[in-house]
Amino acid sequence: MLLYNGSGTSATDVVAVEAQLATLKLTYATANTSQLDGMSQTQLKAYKLFIVPGGNSITIGNSLSKTATTNVRNAVSNGLHYLGICAGGFFGGYSIYNGLDLTSGAWFNFYADHFKGINKEAVEISFPSSSKLDIYWQDGPQFTGWGNIVGKYPDGTPAIVEGSYGNGFVILSGVHPEAPASWRTGMTFTTSLAVDLAYADTLITSALNGTSLKHF
Repeated sequence: MLLYNGSGTSATDVVAVEAQLATLKLTYATANTSQLDGMSQTQLKAYKLFIVPGGNSITIGNSLSKTATTNVRNAVSNGLHYLGICAGGFFGGYSIYNGLDLTSGAWFNFYADHFKGINKEAVEISFPSSSKLDIYWQDGPQFTGWGNIVGKYPDGTPAIVEGSYGNGFVILSGVHPEAPASWRTGMTFTTSLAVDLAYADTLITSALNGTSLKHF
């Protein structure tokens, strides 16, 4: 699999994702901005999964060439899977800032608490057939208008979605189940760190294998 760590990604989230990949004993490569810019569709297709972590989606998109985003989009259409977390979720959708548009034109806005002046918090995410999880959120998107809804925010908007783009499988998450203990400082979580990290493993494994999660 390929983990993006280029301009606009959060270095601490890259490390958090790497920690989960290590837990799962998965082999991966990383690509920075110039490396991804230089990769052909054929080179991208050599991987099963492309992960874009949190950070700033505008910077991520604007730092890459149109050729790079087109190559990623075409690789996903031809079978590369995609996992986008927070900024990676925004980037996976349509954006005037050179987004991947794996969502056939669907554009995503922030989860509503962003507009209340809240930038990070523990958010209770609901699932169709399991207990709710308190998961770390930091200015992440909600995904109204695309995919099957795997998890919902308290206001009912989609927090985690999945779907297909051509032959590729796509999971987008507006929250950070991979968030390390240090990110939880000053917040109260009803869900243990271990349970959230286990859910991060579930998302990664499902995205890698193209396995559909239970959805509403």
